[in-house]
Amino acid sequence: MSHTPLIEMTRGGTLENQHFGSIAVVNTHGQLRAFAGDPHWLTFTRSTIKALQALPFLETGGPQYFGFTPQQIAMLCASHNGEDMHVAQVTDMLDKAGLGTRALRCGCHVPLRFSFFDKAPPNDAVFDELHNNCSGKHAGFLAYCVQHSLPLDDYIGPDHPLQQAIRRDVARAVGMQPDDLKMGIDGCSAPNYAMPLWRLAYGYARLANGAQDPEMGDSFAQLSSAMTTHPDLVSGTGRNDLAFMRAGRGDWVSKVGADGVQVVGNTRRGEAFALKIIDANKSALYAASVEVMEQLGWLDNAQRDALQAWRAIPIINARSLMVGERRAVFSLQTP
Repeated sequence: MSHTPLIEMTRGGTLENQHFGSIAVVNTHGQLRAFAGDPHWLTFTRSTIKALQALPFLETGGPQYFGFTPQQIAMLCASHNGEDMHVAQVTDMLDKAGLGTRALRCGCHVPLRFSFFDKAPPNDAVFDELHNNCSGKHAGFLAYCVQHSLPLDDYIGPDHPLQQAIRRDVARAVGMQPDDLKMGIDGCSAPNYAMPLWRLAYGYARLANGAQDPEMGDSFAQLSSAMTTHPDLVSGTGRNDLAFMRAGRGDWVSKVGADGVQVVGNTRRGEAFALKIIDANKSALYAASVEVMEQLGWLDNAQRDALQAWRAIPIINARSLMVGERRAVFSLQTP
C-alpha cells in the first residue's frame, strides 16, 4: 500500500496543494478497524510517544513517591507552550526531586507560545531549559533516576537504564518487541522510536481506555485522566490538543507530534486513530484529524462547531477575503 491524498487546497477554484498521508484506526484489542493509505507505514512517533515514555515512572510509583499532582502527571506528557503555568509546574517537579534547571538535558529553544504561532518574542525575553516544550517529560526522566539512584548526567543516553526501561515499556504498550522498535534521536535529544502507524494507534487505544490494563495496571488510566483533565498543560493556549480534548469533554486523549503526526484515543468507543501527513503540513494535519473524527461518528453538532476552525474549510487572507478552500478528499476503508 502507499500513501493517499488526504487534504487538498484550492485557490480561485484551482488545485494548489495536495497533502498525502496515511491513517490507522485501531481498537483496544489491536484490531485494525479502518484505514486510509498505508496503516503499516513506519512512523517516527515524535511527541505522541510522551505518555508512553512516562510508563516506567508510573509503574514504579514515581508520582506518589515525589508527591506529583495530576497536573504534573499531565506535564510528563506535554509538548507545552512555555507559558508561566507550564514553567511553574516543571520548576516544582524539579524541586520535589531535589534538582535544579541545569539538570535538564533537553536544551533551550524559543517557547512554542511564540514559535508555534510565528510570533517574535520580546527583545528582552530570557529563556532556559524550563521553556523547552519537552521539559515536563525530562523532569519526569530525572525524577525516575533520583528515585532509583541512577546517574543523572547521561539520562538521555540510549543505553542508560532509564531509556532501556522506556524502550521496554513502549514496546509493551504497542505490542512489539523492544528490538523491533527503530530508534532515532528526537529534538529534545532523547531517544525516539519509529513503529507501524497502526501500532501507535493501538497504544493510544489502550491509553485512552480508562480501565485497569492487564499489563500496565492503572498507569494508562492515570496518564489519560491527567491529560484530559488538564489539557491546557499538555499543550497550551491556542493549540490543537487543547481544543481537541476540550471538545471531547474528557472522552478524547489527544497528542500531536512534530513532522505531521497526530493520535487521538476515544475512551467511550475503545478505539484510537493515528495519522501521518507526509509533508508535515500542520493545517492539513488538523483538518484531516477532524475529518477522521467525523467519518468515525465521534462528533455531535456542538463538537463540529467547536472544531470548525481546525477544519478551516475556507482559506481567508489577511484582508479577511475568502481566497480558497481546504477540503478532505479521503474516505476511510475497512480491512
